Amino acid sequence: MKPTVIHPEGWAPALGYANGMLMADGTLHVGGQIGWNADKVFVAKDFIGQMEQVLANILAVVQAAGGEAGDIGRLTWFVKDKATYLAHQREIGAAYRRVLGKHFPAMSLVVVKDLVEDEALLEIEATAYIAPKA
Repeated sequence: MKPTVIHPEGWAPALGYANGMLMADGTLHVGGQIGWNADKVFVAKDFIGQMEQVLANILAVVQAAGGEAGDIGRLTWFVKDKATYLAHQREIGAAYRRVLGKHFPAMSLVVVKDLVEDEALLEIEATAYIAPKA
């Protein structure tokens, strides 16, 4: 069985990539999400605002595949500014819990020189497991 492309309803088309790929075994690979909304517009210009949007985007992909926040098993964060991340850890935790609750999967944080979209301050990719329907 081939993977199923996951694209949340109402989102602008993904051109040249997929937001999510659901494998036959229930593994969901969520492509790197950035802080733009469903129309590919950056509403927030600050780190916390973009981070909340990124997590909401990830959750939207997981939900479109039939899952929920608790199904996320891994998050890999790519941030452009380590100092900004470290300076806002308390706000990051609060924003994270607003979107994903108290579910804390395996996580990695990688500091990168830049991201493809100039306005993006961070990008997060995820892996989830959505139990196949019997």
